[in-house]
Amino acid sequence: MGTIEQLIVTPIRPIELVVAKVIPYVLVSFAVVIEVLVIGVWLFGVPINGSLPLLLGLSAIFMLTSLGLGILVSTVATTQQEALLLTFATALPTVYLSGFLFPIEAMPWWLQLVSYLIPARYALVIMRGIILKGVGLEVLFEQVIAVLIFSSIVVVLAATRFRKKLE
Repeated sequence: MGTIEQLIVTPIRPIELVVAKVIPYVLVSFAVVIEVLVIGVWLFGVPINGSLPLLLGLSAIFMLTSLGLGILVSTVATTQQEALLLTFATALPTVYLSGFLFPIEAMPWWLQLVSYLIPARYALVIMRGIILKGVGLEVLFEQVIAVLIFSSIVVVLAATRFRKKLE
């Protein structure tokens, strides 16, 4: 339909294009987070013991990281099939090494080291800390810094990898 050609001729920088591409998906993901929280509280009776604004704000930063990773994958892949395979190659380790399915402490030491490279590891500590324990930013400071670093790196990498030209 000529969309990529229109984007290429616009006078915006690659970082602006990447951020503009990610923001609508962050908003949709944010709506899903709110929906899950509402269902968790009303249907399953899970209390949110901590600050709801802090939880939503830190969720938005993590979503930016995750969606930025998707943009980065799309800048690396040359075909749709390659993008799909790269997405699986990043999503599966994230699920298994983040501590979502298995405790990180139960993993072999070398997988525990690899898990430090998984942004979801830090996001899960943040979510569990706020929802279950009711802790604040002072306790979650290291995890928040880690998610901010990952978010910055991913968005900058995606923007620098993006080329405003057709191949």
